[in-house]
Amino acid sequence: MEADIPVGPTPEGVKVGPKKSAFAGISFTALALLGLALFCFFNFRTVIVSGNSMLPTFTNGQRLVACKAYWLVGPIKDNDVVVIKMGKQGDYIIKRVYRTAGESVEWYNVPESWKLINGEYRVPSGEIYVLGDNQKVSEDSRSFGAVPVEHVVGKILRI
Repeated sequence: MEADIPVGPTPEGVKVGPKKSAFAGISFTALALLGLALFCFFNFRTVIVSGNSMLPTFTNGQRLVACKAYWLVGPIKDNDVVVIKMGKQGDYIIKRVYRTAGESVEWYNVPESWKLINGEYRVPSGEIYVLGDNQKVSEDSRSFGAVPVEHVVGKILRI
């Protein structure tokens, strides 16, 4: 016994399954893209190098991507390049992490204000010691001291 299958146009007001399924797929895709866009907006920043303190690694005017999602790129460690917010005016600098909390700094890289009679300089807890790659022109931790980790905007991604 065969079932009768109506042939002809679909009566008005009757929804057809595949269109509903396509709408759900498009909605899911749109929500996923919105989620990805929000994730990128809050965790990644584009920064532009200004100055020559990071030569030859980065040149003046070069665009870089900084990520503050440390669970994605790993914690801050020696040799990472970071973007740091300095001062109240919103100035930003790009420097290389030389030492992290608890590590000692060689005498030729200690802060200018450090007296050698005090012994070796150790980076205070919760701070990092940063240097520019072009140390002849770089204003870095040698002049302003260690930087609180809270001032780090993000790590530069190597693309």
